[in-house]
Amino acid sequence: MPTLRQLFLANNAQTTDFPLLLEFERAEGIYMYDNAGKAFIDLISGIGVSNLGHSNPYVINAIKNQLDKYMHLMVYGEYVQTPQVKFAEKLVSLLPAHLQSVYFTNSGSEAVEGALKLAKRYTGRHQIIACKNSYHGSTHGALSVMGNEEFKQAYRPLLPGVSFIQFNSIANLDAITNKTACVIIETLQGEAGIRVPDAAYMQALRNRCNETGALLILDEIQAAFGRTGKRFAFQHFDIEPDILLLAKALGGGMPVGAFISSNEIMGALKENPILGHITTFGGHPVCCAAGLAALEVLLDENLVDGIAEKEALFKKLLVHPAIKQVRGKGLMLAAEFESFELNKRIIDRCIENGVIADWFLHCSNSMRIAPPLIITEDEIEKACGVILDAVRYCS
Repeated sequence: MPTLRQLFLANNAQTTDFPLLLEFERAEGIYMYDNAGKAFIDLISGIGVSNLGHSNPYVINAIKNQLDKYMHLMVYGEYVQTPQVKFAEKLVSLLPAHLQSVYFTNSGSEAVEGALKLAKRYTGRHQIIACKNSYHGSTHGALSVMGNEEFKQAYRPLLPGVSFIQFNSIANLDAITNKTACVIIETLQGEAGIRVPDAAYMQALRNRCNETGALLILDEIQAAFGRTGKRFAFQHFDIEPDILLLAKALGGGMPVGAFISSNEIMGALKENPILGHITTFGGHPVCCAAGLAALEVLLDENLVDGIAEKEALFKKLLVHPAIKQVRGKGLMLAAEFESFELNKRIIDRCIENGVIADWFLHCSNSMRIAPPLIITEDEIEKACGVILDAVRYCS
C-alpha cells in the first residue's frame, strides 16, 4: 500500500525536484501540526495568506453558514449574491471614494490579468510599464510584467509592449508617457526581498501618471490587510491607485482575489465587447463569506494595532554578524544573509526545529518573515530564538 507521500509524488504535479514533503494534519493559530503531533510555527502565513492565523473560528463559522445556503449559482456578475454584495460593500467602505467597483477573481494572478485588460481597454493604449524584480503571478499576462528574466525566458513570446523601470528610481519615471496604458507596481516589492520605496518616489510616480493619463495599478496582493502596519500599504505614502489589486489574505484562507477601480473605469468592460472580462468561479459565495468574516475579525479585533511594535521586536532580536540586514515594514520582513546556500541551510535547520521559514524568488539570500498578525511577543521571541540558534549552527 503506497504512503501518502508516495501518492503525492506519483500523482500531484511537482514544480521542483526537491519539494519540502512536510505532512500536516491540522493547523490552529500560528501553529501547524504534523502527523506525529509536532508543532511548527508558521512564520510565512502560507505566503501572506493566513493573516488571522489558521482555523479562525469566526471564519469557519461563516463558511459553514454559507454552505447551508448555496455554493456556485452562476458566472460572476449576473446574479445578486449576498456574500459578494456584502463583501464588496465592506471593502469599498475602507477605501478612497473612487475605488467603488470590485471585480472578484479566484486569485492574485487573475486580478492582475483583469487589471491589465481593464487599463488597456479604458485608455485605448497598449504600453505597460512594470518594475525590475517585480512579481505579479505566473499566468501569461502576469508573467509578462514579472521583472526577472530567469523565471520567464522559457515561456516567450509573452505580452508585447511591456517595458521595465527601476523600482524606487525617480529618474526612471520619464519612461511613462502619453502612450502608456498603465504602470503596475507592488506597493512594497515582495519577491525582490521586501523593498520599501521612498514616499517621495511613490508621490512622484502618482504625479507622473496623472500628467500622462496612465493608470496606476498598485499590487497589494501580499501587502494589504494590516501586513505592513496599515490596512492598505498605499496609506503609508499618501497616494491612491487607479486600480488596486488584492488577494492572499483577502479570503481568510479561501481562494479569492479582486481588482478594484472606479465605476467609470470598470465600466469599460461593459461594451465593445460586452462581457469584457468573465470568470466562472470568481467571487464564489463561500469564499466571499469567508473573506468578509476575515475582514470583520481584522477590524473588530484591531489586529493592525501593534504591528509596528512587533516589527520592532523582530528587528531588535534578529541581530547576529551573519545577518546582514533585517528590512521591511510591519510583518512583511526579510533577513538577509551572505548567500543562498547559507540562507537555505538556516531555513532547513529552522524547519527541523519547528519554525517554517522560506526564501524569495528574486532574492534567494534572504529569509522571508511574515507570520500571522496574531503572533504574540512571546511567540516572536520563541521564533527568533530558533532562527538565531540556526544561524549560529550554520554559520
